[in-house]
Order: sequence, then C-alpha cells, then structure tokens
Amino acid sequence: MTPGLIVSAPASGAGKTMVALGLMVAARAAGLSVQPFKNGPDYIDPAFHAAAAARPACNLDSWAMDRAQIAGLIASAPPADLIIAEGSMGLFDGVAKPGAAGHGTSAELAALTGWPVLLVLDVSGQAQTAAAVAAGLAHFDRQVPIAGVILNKVASPRHEALIRAGMARAGLEVLGALPRRADLVLPERHLGLVQAGEHAHLTETLDTLGAFVAAHVDLPRIRALTAGHLAPAPAPRITPPGQRIALAQDAAFSFVYPHLLAGWRAAGAEILPFSPLANQGPDATADTCWLPGGYPELHAGALATADTFCAQLTHFAQSRPVHGECGGYMALGSVLIDAAGTAHRMAGLLGVETSFAKRRMHLGYRHATLAAPIPGHPAGAQLRGHEFHYATILSEPDEPLATVTDANGDPVPETGSRRGLTTGTFFHLVSAA
Repeated sequence: MTPGLIVSAPASGAGKTMVALGLMVAARAAGLSVQPFKNGPDYIDPAFHAAAAARPACNLDSWAMDRAQIAGLIASAPPADLIIAEGSMGLFDGVAKPGAAGHGTSAELAALTGWPVLLVLDVSGQAQTAAAVAAGLAHFDRQVPIAGVILNKVASPRHEALIRAGMARAGLEVLGALPRRADLVLPERHLGLVQAGEHAHLTETLDTLGAFVAAHVDLPRIRALTAGHLAPAPAPRITPPGQRIALAQDAAFSFVYPHLLAGWRAAGAEILPFSPLANQGPDATADTCWLPGGYPELHAGALATADTFCAQLTHFAQSRPVHGECGGYMALGSVLIDAAGTAHRMAGLLGVETSFAKRRMHLGYRHATLAAPIPGHPAGAQLRGHEFHYATILSEPDEPLATVTDANGDPVPETGSRRGLTTGTFFHLVSAA
C-alpha cells in the first residue's frame, strides 16, 4: 500500500484544508507525486485537492462504504509516492450509529488504513493548553496513530516556544509552525468553500500556499512518518445510470463524487456533458440524463430563461429516464424561490417547489429504499447517501420515490419524487448498500 497520512484537527475551522493543500503543492514542488483523498461526503474539497495534486481526488466514507469498497478505491488510484488525505470535522466526530463500516470519522479511516494522523491545531488564544488538547486526542483511541502536530496561527516566536515546550512534555512531535497569514484564505459561501472552478486565481493561491507550508513545516520528516497497512482489494463495481449518460456540468450543477464518475467509466459508460447555463439540452443520443447538485439557487434567473434547455430536457424525458440530485432535483421542479423571495420557473418535470427565502439547513447521512427505479438502480434497491442543503420544500406533490431514514434510522420527510420517467432526490448517492 502507498504510504500516507491523514490531516485532521480537533474541530472544523482549524485550517486542515489549507494545510492539506499546502502539503500537496509542497510535495509536488519537491518532485513527489501525491494521491489525494477526502474523508466523508464532500464535493468541494476534492476539487481543490485535484488542482493541488494534479490528479483526481477520491472520497472515502466509512458510513456509506464498507471496508472492501474503501480498500478498492485506494488500490485503484494511480501509483503515487505518497497519499495525503484530509479529514472531516473533528478527528473523532461522526454519527451515533455505525453504517457500512463505521461512524464516518476521520479516526476510523486512520485506524483502517494505518495512515498516521497529522493534527492541525489552531493555537490562537492559547499556549501550553494546546498540548493538553493534542495529548487528549492522541490518547483517546490507541488504534489511531498520531504522527505529530502542525501549529496554525502562531502569533510570535515566544508563542511558538511555549507551545513547543508543552508538546515536548506531552511527548508529541511538532512538525511545523505556521505564522498567522490573514491573506491566505479561500472564499466561502453557504455550502462551504467557493468551488475550485470559480476561483479566479486558484493556481497562484495554491503556489503561494505551497511555498508558505514548505517554509514552515518539516516535509522530509513528515514523509518519513507516512505509513499504511490496508491490504488492496478490487475496485468496487459501480453500476452506471446508462450506457451514454447526459450529465449536466457547469457552475450550477457540479456536485458529482469522483469515484462515481470513475466507476461509470470503468463499467464502459460514456459521459456526455452539457451546460444548462449555456442553454444546452441533453445529448439526443444519450439513453439517460443526470442532473447533479450544485448551486441552482445562484443561477435561478438564467435557468428560468434557458428555453432550449427546458424544451430539449422535456422532450428527452418523454422517452428516457431523467434523474436529479439536490440542486438537480430543484431544477427539475416547478418553482425555485431565491434568497430575495423571487420565484423562478424551473423545468416542471416534477411538481416540487423549493425556497431559499425560507432557509433551513438539512444535513446528514441518508439510507434510502427505492419505491421505484432510478437510472442504474431498481425498485427495492438500498442506497446510501448524504444530504446537505438549505432549501425548504414548499410542495412535493408527486409520488414519493423512496423511504428515507437518517443515520439513526429515523424517518426523513424528504422522500424524493417520481413522475413518469423523471425522478429526483434531495440526497446525493454515495454507494449502493
């Protein structure tokens, strides 16, 4: 197994994405090839990882994927000198009840793979206490290997010296200390970072970040601490939604897990991208159409006036299946109300009406039992996925698509919809259970 490490932290916001990206760029600048991974159901970070590492990233998720799937995805990645994985939330944060292989925590992924954890600590406002936090994480579960720590937002040399003294007392190795840099910030919006493809100066930002990290961390020592013990497994077989898949891809529809696209192609499917924002409809030779999630709420006006897209999509749906996930589901509906309260006509293939004027966060894992087929999966199929959106459903008049529960097994009211050959869900598919 390619040796690796997983960048994690006590909580979200500590700087693990910046450190992970900086390490990827710094390693490449040192002549190393890097394979990136991301723990958990995240669309945005892997796109930044792909830009930093110059190769596709991949999500790994112990709630939605079993051990063999995780091992297969790691083994099927292109050869590399090292793996750099980024954790999610805090190191031990996950759901209460286990899923396919666990609770979805970064710690579980570290224990499963043998990748040591590189802890990123936001040390602003504390000194030796940072060592107590790190020591608690290091001793919480002995199955989770800790490589060392990187200090983030260090105020001064004196501040760094005090923290290093505390880490020495705790027996933890400091592998880097990053001074405060207010200018090295990636822009955000309501679902997280602004997408990599929308970042006007992404290459320059990543180069600056890589140089900053390289100047303040011990990259040779970090590489020496990488490890891994998970036995390889065959790549998981992923059933594509069709042989020729018309896939909406632009700034409004971009949330597709990389492992699904790779699995579709590995199964022999051809992906035919089109842009609803450019007023394009699905390829007439496709046998299925898939509208992924994204940010239709930011482009509702453009979608409402994309008459060619709507007409061609409607014609397509008369004879072939169309499926939408989250943002794609909203675009297939009748009305989308934006944050300012303006109602925009959508494609109207489903009756669902959604509103961002009445925002409420919907977040969590989803387990679905299909009441009707969707492209690639028959009625009765068990699917695992994830839901993350702020839209409120005003009306969902069509037949329910699935029985949906959360990670605790409690019913979820967002069942998805079906009408004719068109289906849609608010959850994003990760794997078949």
